[in-house]
Amino acid sequence: MGYSDPSSGKDILGNRSLCFIFICAFGLVTLLQQILYGKNYIKSAQQFSRLKGDETGNWTGPVNFSDDGSLKPARNGRKRCFRQNFQPDSQISVIVTPCLADIKKKKKRSHRYLENYDGSFDYNSTACRELRQEIMDVKVLTMVKTSELFERWRNLQVCRWEQNKEETSNFKMSLSRCCNAPSFLFTTKRNTPAGTKLRYEVDTSGILPITTEVFKMLPDDMPYSKSQYKKCAVIGNGGIIKNSKCGKEIDSADFVFRCNIPPINEKYSADVGTKTDLVTINPSIITERYQKLEKWRRPFYEVLQNYENSSVVLPAFYNTRNTDVSFRVKYMLDDFDSQRGVFFFHPQYLLNVQRFWAVQGVRAKRLSSGLMLVTAALEMCEEVHLYGFWAFPMNPSGNFITHHYYDNVKPRPGFHAMPHEIFNFIHMHTRGIINVHTGQCT
Repeated sequence: MGYSDPSSGKDILGNRSLCFIFICAFGLVTLLQQILYGKNYIKSAQQFSRLKGDETGNWTGPVNFSDDGSLKPARNGRKRCFRQNFQPDSQISVIVTPCLADIKKKKKRSHRYLENYDGSFDYNSTACRELRQEIMDVKVLTMVKTSELFERWRNLQVCRWEQNKEETSNFKMSLSRCCNAPSFLFTTKRNTPAGTKLRYEVDTSGILPITTEVFKMLPDDMPYSKSQYKKCAVIGNGGIIKNSKCGKEIDSADFVFRCNIPPINEKYSADVGTKTDLVTINPSIITERYQKLEKWRRPFYEVLQNYENSSVVLPAFYNTRNTDVSFRVKYMLDDFDSQRGVFFFHPQYLLNVQRFWAVQGVRAKRLSSGLMLVTAALEMCEEVHLYGFWAFPMNPSGNFITHHYYDNVKPRPGFHAMPHEIFNFIHMHTRGIINVHTGQCT
Protein backbone atom coordinates (compact mmCIF):
# COMPACT_ATOMS: atom_id res chain seq x y z
CA MET A 1 0.00 0.00 0.00
CA GLY A 2 1.52 3.34 -1.08
CA TYR A 3 2.06 6.37 1.07
CA SER A 4 -0.41 9.31 0.55
CA ASP A 5 0.57 12.95 1.31
CA PRO A 6 -2.38 14.67 3.12
CA SER A 7 -1.35 18.11 1.85
CA SER A 8 -1.27 17.10 -1.77
CA GLY A 9 -3.55 19.17 -3.97
CA LYS A 10 -3.44 22.11 -1.52
CA ASP A 11 -1.54 25.41 -2.09
CA ILE A 12 -0.08 26.21 1.34
CA LEU A 13 1.72 29.54 0.84
CA GLY A 14 2.25 28.49 -2.75
CA ASN A 15 2.20 30.63 -5.88
CA ARG A 16 -1.50 31.42 -5.77
CA SER A 17 -1.44 32.53 -2.14
CA LEU A 18 1.61 34.76 -2.64
CA CYS A 19 0.01 36.37 -5.67
CA PHE A 20 -3.17 37.10 -3.70
CA ILE A 21 -1.18 38.66 -0.84
CA PHE A 22 0.80 40.86 -3.30
CA ILE A 23 -2.40 42.13 -4.95
CA CYS A 24 -3.94 43.00 -1.58
CA ALA A 25 -0.80 44.85 -0.46
CA PHE A 26 -0.60 46.85 -3.73
CA GLY A 27 -4.26 47.82 -3.41
CA LEU A 28 -3.76 48.96 0.18
CA VAL A 29 -0.75 51.14 -0.76
CA THR A 30 -2.67 52.69 -3.64
CA LEU A 31 -5.62 53.45 -1.38
CA LEU A 32 -3.37 55.17 1.19
CA GLN A 33 -1.76 57.30 -1.56
CA GLN A 34 -5.17 58.40 -2.84
CA ILE A 35 -6.26 59.38 0.67
CA LEU A 36 -3.09 61.38 1.35
CA TYR A 37 -3.04 63.12 -2.05
CA GLY A 38 -6.72 63.81 -1.81
CA LYS A 39 -6.26 65.69 1.45
CA ASN A 40 -3.50 67.80 -0.04
CA TYR A 41 -5.55 68.48 -3.15
CA ILE A 42 -8.57 69.61 -1.15
CA LYS A 43 -6.38 71.81 1.04
CA SER A 44 -4.69 73.35 -2.00
CA ALA A 45 -7.98 73.90 -3.78
CA GLN A 46 -9.46 75.62 -0.74
CA GLN A 47 -6.47 77.96 -0.52
CA PHE A 48 -6.55 78.70 -4.24
CA SER A 49 -10.27 79.46 -4.39
CA ARG A 50 -10.42 81.52 -1.20
CA LEU A 51 -11.02 85.23 -1.87
CA LYS A 52 -10.85 87.49 1.21
CA GLY A 53 -11.87 84.52 3.37
CA ASP A 54 -14.85 83.57 1.21
CA GLU A 55 -15.13 80.58 -1.13
CA THR A 56 -15.69 81.21 -4.79
CA GLY A 57 -16.55 78.57 -7.33
CA ASN A 58 -16.47 80.65 -10.48
CA TRP A 59 -13.04 80.58 -12.18
CA THR A 60 -14.20 81.96 -15.49
CA GLY A 61 -14.65 85.63 -14.67
CA PRO A 62 -12.63 88.44 -16.25
CA VAL A 63 -9.21 89.37 -14.96
CA ASN A 64 -9.50 91.99 -12.24
CA PHE A 65 -6.39 92.36 -10.20
CA SER A 66 -4.24 94.99 -8.59
CA ASP A 67 -0.74 94.26 -9.81
CA ASP A 68 1.66 94.75 -6.93
CA GLY A 69 4.30 92.47 -8.34
CA SER A 70 3.21 89.45 -6.28
CA LEU A 71 1.40 87.65 -9.07
CA LYS A 72 3.73 85.20 -10.76
CA PRO A 73 2.41 83.68 -14.00
CA ALA A 74 3.79 80.31 -15.03
CA ARG A 75 6.68 80.39 -17.49
CA ASN A 76 6.80 76.82 -18.67
CA GLY A 77 5.62 77.71 -22.15
CA ARG A 78 2.68 75.32 -21.95
CA LYS A 79 0.31 76.52 -19.25
CA ARG A 80 -0.29 80.02 -18.09
CA CYS A 81 -2.08 80.27 -14.74
CA PHE A 82 -1.93 82.94 -12.10
CA ARG A 83 -0.62 81.32 -8.92
CA GLN A 84 -1.19 83.05 -5.60
CA ASN A 85 -1.17 81.83 -1.99
CA PHE A 86 -4.15 83.67 -0.54
CA GLN A 87 -4.27 84.57 3.11
CA PRO A 88 -7.62 84.93 4.87
CA ASP A 89 -6.91 88.56 5.80
CA SER A 90 -5.39 89.52 2.46
CA GLN A 91 -6.55 92.79 0.90
CA ILE A 92 -5.52 91.78 -2.64
CA SER A 93 -8.51 91.34 -4.92
CA VAL A 94 -7.97 88.63 -7.50
CA ILE A 95 -10.26 86.65 -9.75
CA VAL A 96 -8.46 83.65 -11.19
CA THR A 97 -8.65 82.84 -14.88
CA PRO A 98 -8.28 79.35 -16.35
CA CYS A 99 -4.93 78.23 -17.77
CA LEU A 100 -4.42 79.27 -21.38
CA ALA A 101 -3.40 75.71 -22.20
CA ASP A 102 -7.01 74.73 -21.60
CA ILE A 103 -8.23 77.22 -24.19
CA LYS A 104 -8.31 75.97 -27.76
CA LYS A 105 -5.80 77.52 -30.12
CA LYS A 106 -6.20 80.11 -32.85
CA LYS A 107 -9.77 81.46 -32.93
CA LYS A 108 -10.64 80.50 -29.36
CA ARG A 109 -7.25 81.65 -28.10
CA SER A 110 -7.68 85.10 -29.59
CA HIS A 111 -9.49 86.35 -26.45
CA ARG A 112 -6.51 86.32 -24.13
CA TYR A 113 -6.71 87.78 -20.68
CA LEU A 114 -4.87 91.00 -21.57
CA GLU A 115 -7.19 91.86 -24.45
CA ASN A 116 -9.97 92.62 -21.96
CA TYR A 117 -7.95 95.45 -20.52
CA ASP A 118 -8.94 98.91 -21.69
CA GLY A 119 -5.66 100.78 -22.01
CA SER A 120 -1.95 99.97 -21.83
CA PHE A 121 0.00 98.13 -19.18
CA ASP A 122 3.06 99.68 -17.59
CA TYR A 123 6.36 98.43 -18.96
CA ASN A 124 7.39 96.94 -15.62
CA SER A 125 4.03 95.45 -14.64
CA THR A 126 3.94 91.74 -13.92
CA ALA A 127 1.85 91.06 -17.01
CA CYS A 128 4.31 92.87 -19.28
CA ARG A 129 7.34 91.23 -17.74
CA GLU A 130 5.71 87.90 -18.47
CA LEU A 131 4.88 88.86 -22.07
CA ARG A 132 8.42 90.06 -22.66
CA GLN A 133 9.74 86.81 -21.25
CA GLU A 134 7.57 84.91 -23.75
CA ILE A 135 9.52 86.51 -26.58
CA MET A 136 12.92 86.27 -24.90
CA ASP A 137 12.32 82.54 -24.41
CA VAL A 138 12.52 82.18 -28.19
CA LYS A 139 16.28 82.08 -28.60
CA VAL A 140 16.34 81.42 -32.35
CA LEU A 141 13.77 82.09 -35.04
CA THR A 142 13.32 78.41 -35.87
CA MET A 143 12.16 77.57 -32.34
CA VAL A 144 8.57 78.61 -33.04
CA LYS A 145 6.18 78.84 -35.94
CA THR A 146 5.80 82.26 -37.49
CA SER A 147 2.17 82.39 -36.34
CA GLU A 148 3.26 81.77 -32.74
CA LEU A 149 5.86 84.55 -32.95
CA PHE A 150 3.19 86.87 -34.38
CA GLU A 151 0.86 86.06 -31.49
CA ARG A 152 3.50 86.77 -28.88
CA TRP A 153 4.35 90.04 -30.61
CA ARG A 154 0.65 91.04 -30.78
CA ASN A 155 0.19 90.33 -27.10
CA LEU A 156 3.16 92.52 -26.23
CA GLN A 157 1.51 95.51 -27.92
CA VAL A 158 -0.71 96.08 -24.87
CA CYS A 159 2.42 97.14 -23.00
CA ARG A 160 3.69 100.70 -23.21
CA TRP A 161 7.26 100.64 -24.48
CA GLU A 162 9.85 102.17 -22.21
CA GLN A 163 13.57 102.48 -22.79
CA ASN A 164 15.69 100.33 -20.53
CA LYS A 165 18.60 102.64 -19.79
CA GLU A 166 20.94 99.90 -18.61
CA GLU A 167 20.27 97.55 -21.54
CA THR A 168 20.57 100.41 -24.03
CA SER A 169 23.80 101.68 -22.51
CA ASN A 170 25.37 98.20 -22.57
CA PHE A 171 24.36 97.65 -26.18
CA LYS A 172 25.75 101.02 -27.24
CA MET A 173 29.01 100.29 -25.45
CA SER A 174 29.40 97.03 -27.36
CA LEU A 175 28.73 98.87 -30.63
CA SER A 176 31.21 101.58 -29.72
CA ARG A 177 33.92 99.00 -29.06
CA CYS A 178 33.38 97.15 -32.32
CA CYS A 179 32.24 99.79 -34.80
CA ASN A 180 32.41 103.38 -33.51
CA ALA A 181 30.03 105.12 -35.92
CA PRO A 182 30.82 108.66 -34.64
CA SER A 183 34.37 108.19 -35.94
CA PHE A 184 34.17 105.65 -38.76
CA LEU A 185 30.65 105.58 -40.24
CA PHE A 186 31.79 107.63 -43.25
CA THR A 187 35.12 107.80 -45.03
CA THR A 188 36.64 111.15 -44.03
CA LYS A 189 39.89 113.03 -44.43
CA ARG A 190 40.58 112.43 -40.77
CA ASN A 191 40.19 108.65 -40.74
CA THR A 192 41.51 108.13 -44.28
CA PRO A 193 44.45 110.46 -45.01
CA ALA A 194 45.70 111.14 -48.53
CA GLY A 195 47.94 108.37 -49.75
CA THR A 196 46.03 105.67 -47.86
CA LYS A 197 45.53 102.40 -49.69
CA LEU A 198 41.88 101.74 -48.91
CA ARG A 199 40.85 98.11 -48.96
CA TYR A 200 37.39 97.29 -50.33
CA GLU A 201 34.75 95.70 -48.13
CA VAL A 202 34.10 92.64 -50.32
CA ASP A 203 36.83 92.72 -52.94
CA THR A 204 39.49 92.51 -50.26
CA SER A 205 42.18 91.92 -52.86
CA GLY A 206 41.27 95.25 -54.48
CA ILE A 207 42.81 98.43 -53.15
CA LEU A 208 41.83 102.03 -53.90
CA PRO A 209 44.65 104.56 -53.52
CA ILE A 210 43.33 107.75 -51.93
CA THR A 211 44.64 110.19 -54.51
CA THR A 212 44.39 113.95 -54.25
CA GLU A 213 41.23 113.91 -56.38
CA VAL A 214 39.50 111.30 -54.19
CA PHE A 215 40.70 113.00 -51.02
CA LYS A 216 39.02 116.27 -52.06
CA MET A 217 35.63 114.50 -52.23
CA LEU A 218 35.81 113.39 -48.61
CA PRO A 219 34.45 115.48 -45.71
CA ASP A 220 36.98 116.82 -43.24
CA ASP A 221 35.48 114.86 -40.34
CA MET A 222 32.34 113.02 -39.31
CA PRO A 223 29.33 115.35 -39.35
CA TYR A 224 27.68 113.55 -36.42
CA SER A 225 28.76 112.85 -32.86
CA LYS A 226 27.85 110.32 -30.18
CA SER A 227 24.25 110.60 -28.89
CA GLN A 228 23.91 113.94 -30.70
CA TYR A 229 20.14 113.54 -31.23
CA LYS A 230 17.52 112.75 -28.62
CA LYS A 231 14.93 110.89 -30.72
CA CYS A 232 15.63 109.34 -34.11
CA ALA A 233 13.38 107.51 -36.55
CA VAL A 234 14.71 104.91 -38.97
CA ILE A 235 12.23 104.25 -41.78
CA GLY A 236 12.19 100.92 -43.53
CA ASN A 237 10.33 100.41 -46.80
CA GLY A 238 8.24 97.42 -45.71
CA GLY A 239 4.57 97.13 -46.55
CA ILE A 240 3.88 97.00 -42.81
CA ILE A 241 3.92 100.81 -42.73
CA LYS A 242 1.17 101.16 -45.33
CA ASN A 243 -2.03 102.68 -43.86
CA SER A 244 -0.23 103.21 -40.54
CA LYS A 245 -0.82 106.98 -40.42
CA CYS A 246 2.62 107.36 -38.80
CA GLY A 247 3.74 110.30 -40.97
CA LYS A 248 3.31 113.02 -38.35
CA GLU A 249 4.97 110.95 -35.66
CA ILE A 250 7.93 110.24 -37.93
CA ASP A 251 8.32 113.90 -38.91
CA SER A 252 8.38 114.88 -35.22
CA ALA A 253 11.67 113.00 -34.68
CA ASP A 254 14.89 114.98 -34.30
CA PHE A 255 16.65 113.00 -37.04
CA VAL A 256 15.14 110.76 -39.74
CA PHE A 257 16.98 108.03 -41.67
CA ARG A 258 15.61 106.53 -44.90
CA CYS A 259 16.75 103.66 -47.11
CA ASN A 260 17.38 103.73 -50.86
CA ILE A 261 15.52 106.90 -51.93
CA PRO A 262 11.94 105.60 -51.46
CA PRO A 263 8.94 107.67 -52.63
CA ILE A 264 7.70 110.16 -50.01
CA ASN A 265 5.26 112.16 -52.12
CA GLU A 266 1.68 113.03 -51.17
CA LYS A 267 0.48 109.51 -51.98
CA TYR A 268 2.55 108.07 -49.14
CA SER A 269 3.42 110.95 -46.82
CA ALA A 270 0.53 110.31 -44.39
CA ASP A 271 2.09 106.93 -43.59
CA VAL A 272 5.82 107.53 -44.00
CA GLY A 273 6.23 111.29 -43.48
CA THR A 274 8.49 113.53 -45.54
CA LYS A 275 11.28 114.66 -43.21
CA THR A 276 14.64 113.19 -44.22
CA ASP A 277 18.06 113.96 -42.78
CA LEU A 278 20.05 111.06 -44.23
CA VAL A 279 19.09 108.68 -47.06
CA THR A 280 21.06 105.77 -48.48
CA ILE A 281 21.43 105.17 -52.21
CA ASN A 282 22.25 101.71 -53.48
CA PRO A 283 24.47 102.05 -56.59
CA SER A 284 22.41 99.31 -58.24
CA ILE A 285 19.46 101.75 -58.30
CA ILE A 286 21.55 104.27 -60.23
CA THR A 287 22.73 101.56 -62.61
CA GLU A 288 19.28 100.12 -63.32
CA ARG A 289 17.12 103.26 -63.32
CA TYR A 290 19.49 106.01 -64.37
CA GLN A 291 21.99 104.28 -66.71
CA LYS A 292 24.89 104.82 -64.27
CA LEU A 293 24.44 108.59 -64.82
CA GLU A 294 26.38 108.23 -68.03
CA LYS A 295 23.64 110.02 -70.00
CA TRP A 296 20.97 112.32 -68.60
CA ARG A 297 21.49 113.30 -64.99
CA ARG A 298 18.63 115.71 -64.35
CA PRO A 299 15.98 112.99 -63.69
CA PHE A 300 18.04 111.66 -60.83
CA TYR A 301 18.77 115.15 -59.55
CA GLU A 302 15.03 115.92 -59.49
CA VAL A 303 14.33 112.74 -57.52
CA LEU A 304 16.79 113.88 -54.87
CA GLN A 305 14.98 117.22 -54.65
CA ASN A 306 12.11 115.42 -52.90
CA TYR A 307 14.41 115.00 -49.90
CA GLU A 308 15.04 118.71 -49.50
CA ASN A 309 18.46 119.27 -47.91
CA SER A 310 19.07 115.74 -46.65
CA SER A 311 22.49 114.18 -47.01
CA VAL A 312 23.03 111.03 -49.06
CA VAL A 313 25.34 108.11 -48.31
CA LEU A 314 26.54 105.38 -50.69
CA PRO A 315 28.61 102.18 -50.26
CA ALA A 316 31.21 103.38 -52.77
CA PHE A 317 33.86 101.02 -51.44
CA TYR A 318 31.75 97.87 -51.15
CA ASN A 319 33.31 96.57 -54.36
CA THR A 320 35.15 98.05 -57.35
CA ARG A 321 31.96 98.28 -59.44
CA ASN A 322 30.32 100.64 -56.96
CA THR A 323 33.09 103.21 -56.89
CA ASP A 324 32.70 104.99 -60.23
CA VAL A 325 28.87 105.10 -60.00
CA SER A 326 29.02 106.52 -56.48
CA PHE A 327 31.57 109.14 -57.45
CA ARG A 328 29.29 110.27 -60.29
CA VAL A 329 26.62 111.18 -57.74
CA LYS A 330 29.08 113.56 -56.13
CA TYR A 331 30.11 115.01 -59.50
CA MET A 332 26.50 115.47 -60.58
CA LEU A 333 25.49 117.34 -57.41
CA ASP A 334 28.55 119.58 -57.74
CA ASP A 335 27.58 120.31 -61.35
CA PHE A 336 24.14 121.45 -60.16
CA ASP A 337 25.74 123.56 -57.38
CA SER A 338 23.94 121.50 -54.75
CA GLN A 339 24.87 121.99 -51.10
CA ARG A 340 23.70 118.49 -50.29
CA GLY A 341 26.22 116.40 -48.38
CA VAL A 342 27.48 113.27 -50.14
CA PHE A 343 29.15 110.64 -47.99
CA PHE A 344 30.63 107.20 -48.55
CA PHE A 345 30.41 104.41 -45.99
CA HIS A 346 33.79 103.45 -44.61
CA PRO A 347 34.43 99.84 -45.72
CA GLN A 348 36.04 98.86 -42.42
CA TYR A 349 33.01 100.13 -40.51
CA LEU A 350 30.68 97.97 -42.63
CA LEU A 351 32.93 94.95 -42.13
CA ASN A 352 32.85 95.45 -38.37
CA VAL A 353 29.07 95.83 -38.41
CA GLN A 354 28.74 92.62 -40.41
CA ARG A 355 30.84 90.74 -37.85
CA PHE A 356 28.92 92.25 -34.95
CA TRP A 357 25.55 91.08 -36.26
CA ALA A 358 26.90 87.68 -37.26
CA VAL A 359 27.46 87.07 -33.56
CA GLN A 360 23.81 88.02 -32.99
CA GLY A 361 22.69 85.37 -35.48
CA VAL A 362 22.35 87.52 -38.62
CA ARG A 363 24.47 85.70 -41.15
CA ALA A 364 23.96 86.82 -44.71
CA LYS A 365 25.91 87.70 -47.80
CA ARG A 366 25.01 91.32 -47.17
CA LEU A 367 23.27 93.20 -44.35
CA SER A 368 20.33 95.31 -45.40
CA SER A 369 20.69 99.09 -45.65
CA GLY A 370 18.08 99.34 -42.90
CA LEU A 371 20.16 97.34 -40.44
CA MET A 372 23.21 99.46 -41.24
CA LEU A 373 21.25 102.63 -40.46
CA VAL A 374 19.75 101.20 -37.27
CA THR A 375 23.26 100.27 -36.12
CA ALA A 376 24.52 103.80 -36.77
CA ALA A 377 21.44 105.39 -35.18
CA LEU A 378 22.00 103.48 -31.95
CA GLU A 379 25.30 105.33 -31.49
CA MET A 380 24.14 108.70 -32.80
CA CYS A 381 20.82 108.93 -30.94
CA GLU A 382 19.60 108.59 -27.38
CA GLU A 383 16.35 106.88 -28.43
CA VAL A 384 15.72 104.98 -31.68
CA HIS A 385 12.30 104.25 -33.21
CA LEU A 386 11.79 101.91 -36.16
CA TYR A 387 8.95 102.11 -38.70
CA GLY A 388 8.36 100.01 -41.79
CA PHE A 389 10.57 97.11 -40.70
CA TRP A 390 9.01 93.69 -41.30
CA ALA A 391 10.20 90.64 -43.21
CA PHE A 392 7.11 88.48 -43.56
CA PRO A 393 4.34 88.33 -46.19
CA MET A 394 1.73 88.83 -43.47
CA ASN A 395 1.41 91.45 -40.76
CA PRO A 396 1.17 90.38 -37.09
CA SER A 397 -2.60 90.02 -37.47
CA GLY A 398 -2.16 87.49 -40.26
CA ASN A 399 -3.21 89.74 -43.15
CA PHE A 400 -1.17 89.69 -46.35
CA ILE A 401 0.90 92.80 -47.08
CA THR A 402 3.06 93.91 -49.99
CA HIS A 403 6.83 93.63 -49.71
CA HIS A 404 7.31 97.42 -49.98
CA TYR A 405 4.77 100.08 -49.17
CA TYR A 406 5.01 101.31 -52.76
CA ASP A 407 5.35 98.01 -54.70
CA ASN A 408 5.58 94.25 -54.27
CA VAL A 409 8.98 93.66 -55.88
CA LYS A 410 10.91 91.16 -53.77
CA PRO A 411 14.69 91.19 -53.32
CA ARG A 412 17.09 88.68 -54.73
CA PRO A 413 16.73 85.49 -52.64
CA GLY A 414 19.61 84.55 -50.38
CA PHE A 415 21.23 87.98 -50.40
CA HIS A 416 19.82 89.39 -47.14
CA ALA A 417 18.68 87.61 -43.96
CA MET A 418 15.69 89.86 -43.35
CA PRO A 419 13.69 87.53 -41.04
CA HIS A 420 16.69 87.21 -38.74
CA GLU A 421 17.19 90.97 -38.77
CA ILE A 422 13.58 91.56 -37.75
CA PHE A 423 13.81 88.83 -35.13
CA ASN A 424 16.75 90.70 -33.56
CA PHE A 425 14.77 93.96 -33.66
CA ILE A 426 11.86 92.26 -31.87
CA HIS A 427 14.25 91.06 -29.16
CA MET A 428 15.78 94.52 -28.85
CA HIS A 429 12.32 96.06 -28.54
CA THR A 430 11.52 93.54 -25.81
CA ARG A 431 14.72 94.47 -23.97
CA GLY A 432 13.89 98.19 -24.19
CA ILE A 433 16.74 99.10 -26.57
CA ILE A 434 14.73 100.21 -29.62
CA ASN A 435 11.03 100.83 -30.21
CA VAL A 436 9.69 98.84 -33.18
CA HIS A 437 6.38 100.18 -34.53
CA THR A 438 4.28 97.69 -36.53
CA GLY A 439 0.76 99.01 -35.91
CA GLN A 440 -1.14 102.21 -36.52
CA CYS A 441 0.03 105.44 -34.93
CA THR A 442 -2.45 107.44 -32.90
